[in-house]
Amino acid sequence: MQRLLSVALLLGACTLTPALANDTTAELGTGGLIFITTDQLKMKSEDLFVSPTLVKVTYEFENLTDKALDVLVAFPMPDIEGSGDFNVAVPDRESDNMFGFKTSFNGEPVEATLHQQAFAFNLDQTAALEALGIPLTPFGERTRELIQELDEDAIQKLLHLGLVIPMEYGDGNDNWTTYYEPVWTLKSTYSWEAHFAPGETAEVVHSYTPSVGGTVAVTFLAPPDEYGDRAGDYEKKYCTDDSFIGAVKKTLASPEEYYSAPYYESWITYIWSTGNNWAGPIEDFSLTIDKGDAKNLVSFCWDGEVKKIGPTTFQMTAKDWYPPYGRELDILILDHIEPEGAGG
Repeated sequence: MQRLLSVALLLGACTLTPALANDTTAELGTGGLIFITTDQLKMKSEDLFVSPTLVKVTYEFENLTDKALDVLVAFPMPDIEGSGDFNVAVPDRESDNMFGFKTSFNGEPVEATLHQQAFAFNLDQTAALEALGIPLTPFGERTRELIQELDEDAIQKLLHLGLVIPMEYGDGNDNWTTYYEPVWTLKSTYSWEAHFAPGETAEVVHSYTPSVGGTVAVTFLAPPDEYGDRAGDYEKKYCTDDSFIGAVKKTLASPEEYYSAPYYESWITYIWSTGNNWAGPIEDFSLTIDKGDAKNLVSFCWDGEVKKIGPTTFQMTAKDWYPPYGRELDILILDHIEPEGAGG
């Protein structure tokens, strides 16, 4: 696959050295709609927009038959695993609609049904949690609070089912308290029925807030060591070529200080392989990526021409396009850090 990237702005040497920490937040890959029966539908066009704050997809589907089609449509959410050290980017941890999912059909809002199940050790334990009045979201503060309020019998049941684990927290004065942390896996899917009239071309739009992971510094400039080859991994995943690497290195406070570039990393993953379930290729495909700020840098893989269409936006188009086999859309954004005292 050809490697292409778009670099926002080549900055001169900067004396800012960002603080380093072990803070890393994992992103959750999300994708598009899945049409359960699709051999009679053709995707005329798909317009995909991806930014750190919004993913929006506009589809045009044509009913290839002379009969009305009622099609089950699904939007699978990424699995979310609870843990004692939950460090995954979720836009709204306390809401069932954690990604702010919205969809419309021919301009009319769609009332989608949310299906959720809680699994532990590959067993569906949704009923056990619901019987105790525990929310199914394993990362919400309300979930944790309600678990701590359960009586001993209920706690033992959750432990027996593998839904929680005990963890001790100290106050620094040798006083320890046991908390029970949720560790089940939440599986969520939205579904709705779409009606396509004979020969009709219908517009379907859906949008949501993406899960954006990242780190507190630039981590891929150091040479390979006993912990791995991060630069090589980034080259494969984000197509970070010599031009992109050179642009980042120019901003180092010192050439030997690999983590001193004035950026932090943001990661976005869009899963487009699961959406390849309709009749034929996408007739007209358009992808727009917005890096968020003109001073940010961005790198991603695309087999074709990349056009800069605005201070922060890049667009790619293709005819009769299939999602690439074995590769999702992985985007690396380097968010620029302003030096302390900048701007007055």
